[in-house]
Amino acid sequence: MSPNTIGALLMMASMASFTINDTLIKLTDGSVPLMQLLVIRGVLSSLLILCMARWLGRIHFLIGAQDWALIAVRSVAEVGAAYFFITALLNMPLANVTAILQVLPLTVAVGAALFFREPLGWRRMSAILLGFMGMLLIVRPGAEGFSLWSVYALIAVLCVTVRDLATRRLSADVPSMTVTWIAALTVTAFAGVASTTTEWVPIDMRLGLLIGGASVFIIGGYFFSVQVMRVGEISFIAPFRYTGLVWALVLGWLVFGDWPSSLTLAGAAIVVATGLFTLYRERKLSAR
Repeated sequence: MSPNTIGALLMMASMASFTINDTLIKLTDGSVPLMQLLVIRGVLSSLLILCMARWLGRIHFLIGAQDWALIAVRSVAEVGAAYFFITALLNMPLANVTAILQVLPLTVAVGAALFFREPLGWRRMSAILLGFMGMLLIVRPGAEGFSLWSVYALIAVLCVTVRDLATRRLSADVPSMTVTWIAALTVTAFAGVASTTTEWVPIDMRLGLLIGGASVFIIGGYFFSVQVMRVGEISFIAPFRYTGLVWALVLGWLVFGDWPSSLTLAGAAIVVATGLFTLYRERKLSAR
């Protein structure tokens, strides 16, 4: 497979992992204070990442100064993304915050073209824009939902863009497991400090299983999001971020009983079609 094809598969895996994590967190239904939940999930995922990395022998910290600076920037951006996204999500309609976050393929692809001079042809840009339109059909945001929390969601977009572009500049010899572990640890440390201002609540078996499951899937989200920025061209891979919406549709129906409308299904079809078209173009170009 070409680097772009691998990048597309990694992006889809990342979106699936993050969406399943979000589903498990949503099932806690606010029973646990946010920062307490992030601390518990972060401690579990950090320990699992470290054990897995040690077992695979794919973690070390002999990293150059420039890469450490990029990891620091990426980690701060990860904390900002987690805080602003979740705060926005808890205070505004899901459709609106989802719609705002879907500008990420555009911001990351355009950022890569501006700062890294990566190619951004009209076909790929068209695929990104068509996928964005399909997303709007799915979420159909209303103007009444835009407020101060919309600004929080936009800041989250900026943070994720910085995170992904910083990952892009990391040297090839920096282990992805190292970057993944540092990201999880940084978010956990931030949540730990913030949780000192809130009262913790006891965790029963059901909540423990939900948070434990979320800890496993957030590892996949972190790891694949690091890997995806290190292979292929961002403008090619970007449309596959929309597959997270398809996962959300499926899980929303299976877990919460939300049956999508015809417009939602049409939007999902457009999202899938743009990804398949981009994948077809890549295979055609690779065969030349």
